[in-house]
Amino acid sequence: MSSEVLTEARDGILIITLNRPEAKNAANKALSEGVAAALDRLDGEDELRVGIITGAGGTFCSGMDLKGFLMGELPFVAGRGFAGLTEAPPKKPLIAAVNGYALAGGFEIMLACDLVVANKDAKFGIPEAKRGLAAAAGGLVRLPRQIPPRLAMELALTGDFMTAGRAYEMGLINRVTEGDALDGALELAASITANGPLAVARSKQVIVESREWNEADMWTKQSETLGNLFMTEDAREGAAAFAQKRKAEWKGR
Repeated sequence: MSSEVLTEARDGILIITLNRPEAKNAANKALSEGVAAALDRLDGEDELRVGIITGAGGTFCSGMDLKGFLMGELPFVAGRGFAGLTEAPPKKPLIAAVNGYALAGGFEIMLACDLVVANKDAKFGIPEAKRGLAAAAGGLVRLPRQIPPRLAMELALTGDFMTAGRAYEMGLINRVTEGDALDGALELAASITANGPLAVARSKQVIVESREWNEADMWTKQSETLGNLFMTEDAREGAAAFAQKRKAEWKGR
C-alpha cells in the first residue's frame, strides 16, 4: 500500500485515509493507485463490510495535484478513473467523511460515495471552470443526478463554494457533525454493519442499478437482483433473532 493512502480495519469497517496533508490531499498517481488497492481489499475481504474514505490533516481532498498535472502526471487508474474510484466505486457501501475542503476532484470523490458525513465547517465545490477546466470526474454527470439540475448547473458554471449546511439542504449530505466527521461516519457505518451483509449488498445493488431501469421491467430486474435473499440462512437468522429478542449472528449466506 502506498504511503499516500493509509488503511485501518476496525470492527468490519475499512478506514481509508488520503495521506498527503502537505498538499491538502491532492490526488496524484500514487494516491490514486493506493485508493484503488484499498477498494480492492474492501470488496475482497468478507470480514470487511463498509468502507470510509477521509483525509489526513483536517482536509478531505483539494482535487487533482496541479503540479503533477503540469508535469504530465494524471491521477487516474485504468478502469477506476480519477483517484482510483470515480468510475468504479466498490460493491460494498462507501462513506465519505469530510472535514475541511472537498473541492474539484475531491468533491467528485465524495459524489462517488454512497453516503456522506461532513463537519459543519466543511466547504464543497467544483471550481474547475475558474481554471479553464471542467469537472470531468463526475461533477458534471453525477451531481445533477444527486441534486436538482439547476443547482448543479450553478455550481458547475460559477465554480462557487457551498457550505455543509447548504449541501445538507440540497440532500447531498446525510449527516453534519460538530466534531470530526470520521466519528460520525464510524457511527453510521456501525449501524450498517449491524445488519445482514447480503441484505446490505443487494440493497445497494438495486438502488444503484435501478437508476437505469424503466418502469415496465423494474420489478422483474429487482427480483433477479435480490435472487434468493429471502431464502438465505441470514434471512432465517434475522427472523429468529427478532422473535427471540436477541442480536442476530450473521453468516453471510
